[in-house]
Amino acid sequence: MKRPVFVLITAYVSVPVVLYLFPWILGHAIFSHLLRFPFFVDLSRPEDVLNHTCNFYLNTEEGISVGVWHTLPASQWEEATGRRSEWYWETLGDGSPVIIYLHGNLGTRAIHHRVELVKILSAAGYHVLSLDYRGFGDSSGEPSEAGLTSDALYLYQWVKKQTSGSVVCLWGHSLGTGVATNTAMKVQEQGSIVDALILEAPYTRIGKVVTDHPLAKMYTFLPGFESLVWSILEMNNIVFANDKNVKALASSLLILHAEDDNIVPYHMGLELYDIALQAKKEYNTDAHVEMISYSANLGLSHNDIYLDPKLSNVVREFLQHLTR
Repeated sequence: MKRPVFVLITAYVSVPVVLYLFPWILGHAIFSHLLRFPFFVDLSRPEDVLNHTCNFYLNTEEGISVGVWHTLPASQWEEATGRRSEWYWETLGDGSPVIIYLHGNLGTRAIHHRVELVKILSAAGYHVLSLDYRGFGDSSGEPSEAGLTSDALYLYQWVKKQTSGSVVCLWGHSLGTGVATNTAMKVQEQGSIVDALILEAPYTRIGKVVTDHPLAKMYTFLPGFESLVWSILEMNNIVFANDKNVKALASSLLILHAEDDNIVPYHMGLELYDIALQAKKEYNTDAHVEMISYSANLGLSHNDIYLDPKLSNVVREFLQHLTR
């Protein structure tokens, strides 16, 4: 009896020690990019899981190639058969809104809930570009906060060059909400404003999600554990400060959050909404700020907001505010 107890205690105590000695482990856990679910999907063949879609790659910086899927709006479906990627790019100038989808951690652009969301947005009349950041899917390189932001910014600027004044919206889910607000801040610092941001299951800061995780809560009574986590995140330059970004952004904002989210607590979405409303009032901007909450009774949790039958209407009404 004593031996199993000793082993359990040793294993328990060793976790903070391992994190301290190998701080990169926490970064890998946050990105979870090595878990390339679903394993048996050929990302160069999006037609296996998603119609009216082409695959292409962008070199976001020297030595970094990222994979992107471009899914057409319903108005272009009939003409898409047999077309090459160059034709797809030309369609970005057709005036339809463009949504750049920035997914969360773990897996690739082919994960089921991501593909299902893209189908809904495509049917609703939007171009959707789904990005696998560096280190994810078939993209080269290793992930970092700066790197993910750089990839998203490059794609955003590339899309803007292809469009003829169309609305371009950044849609971030979970981890991707931090990439979205970081990218919008970079654009704003360069003198422009991202047309719209949609944040699905957003957090205030990634460190708060980590310390709020059930596994981390097992260690919170240990003196200095929470400080250790924050110092490791700082060492890895992982912040993803949505709260700070939202306070400074002038873009229109839609927040989608389920009350039963078991990964990113619902109260974080509410906090961001309050911050955005205060910023709008303080700076007297015309930006539209909105939050849609989903009752826990719906069971949508963290990944399944796409199951809301009214989602396409919610997005359409939000984007219509940009043209009023």
